[in-house]
Amino acid sequence: MAEAQARQRGGNADDGPATAEGAVRFEVDGEIAAITLARPDKRNAQTFATWSALARIGESLPEQVRVVVVKGEGPSFSAGIDLRMFTSEGVPGQGSFSSAAASEDAGFEQRIRQAQAGFLWLRRPEIVSIAAVQGHAIGAGFQLALACDLRIVADDVSFCMKEPALGLVPDLTGTKPLVELVGLAKAIDICLTARTVHADEAMRIGLAEQVVARSDLDQAVREKVTALLSTNRDAAVATKRLLQGARARSLEEQSRAEGIEQAARIKALFG
Repeated sequence: MAEAQARQRGGNADDGPATAEGAVRFEVDGEIAAITLARPDKRNAQTFATWSALARIGESLPEQVRVVVVKGEGPSFSAGIDLRMFTSEGVPGQGSFSSAAASEDAGFEQRIRQAQAGFLWLRRPEIVSIAAVQGHAIGAGFQLALACDLRIVADDVSFCMKEPALGLVPDLTGTKPLVELVGLAKAIDICLTARTVHADEAMRIGLAEQVVARSDLDQAVREKVTALLSTNRDAAVATKRLLQGARARSLEEQSRAEGIEQAARIKALFG
C-alpha cells in the first residue's frame, strides 16, 4: 500500500542499483497516468532496467486509470537501446548482449519475454495509451511508441527501426503493430532499410494520429486525454475490445461480437 501511494504521488518506478541506468518516472492523477523516460542526458536510451520498470508499472497500475501517457524527458522520446549493451562491459548491474549470448537459449528467451511485458500491457482494453513523441524515436523507442494505441508527435520526430542495421530484429512487440498500421510492404521498407520516417510521412502512412509543433505537444496531448475521458468508461472498454478483435474475425463473427457487447451495455444501463 505504501509503495502504491508513493507511486501515485510520483517518483521513480525503478529501484536498486540500476535505477539511474533505467530511470522511469510514474505519476498518477486521478484517471490519468504519466510514464516519463527520464534519462535526457542519454536521450532516454533504454536498458533491461527500463523494461523491468515498465513491466512493474503495468503490474501495479491503479484500477481507476483510464488513460496512460508515455513520454520522454528532454529533446528525444527515446534513442533506442543503450549502446553500452553492445560492449563487453555492458551496463553496470545489468550485463550486456555478450553475457546474454553466453546464457542458455531458454534463459535468454525468458529475459526477452520479461522485457516485452513492459510493452504488452499498454494495449489492454481497460486503458487508452498515448505516446507523446518528440525528436528521436529509434529502435526500442520506436517500438515503445508502437506499443501505444495512439501517437501524437512533434514536427521534429524521427522514427527509425534500427535493429536490422545492428544485426538484430525488432523484438519489443513492434513488428505486429507496424504491419497493421502501414502494411507489409511499407513495414519491410522501413525496417530493412533502417531509414528515418519524419513527421509528414508518419502522418501520411498512419504512424501518427496528429502532428503538432514541438511547443504544442503537451497541449495537444492534454486535449486528447480530455476527449478520451469524456466517453463512458465501460462503453470505451467494450468498444476497444471490439476494435482490437476485428482483424481476426470475419464480418459475421464481428457482428456477433458487437451484439454480445451491446447486449451487455443495454443491460447495464437499463436493466
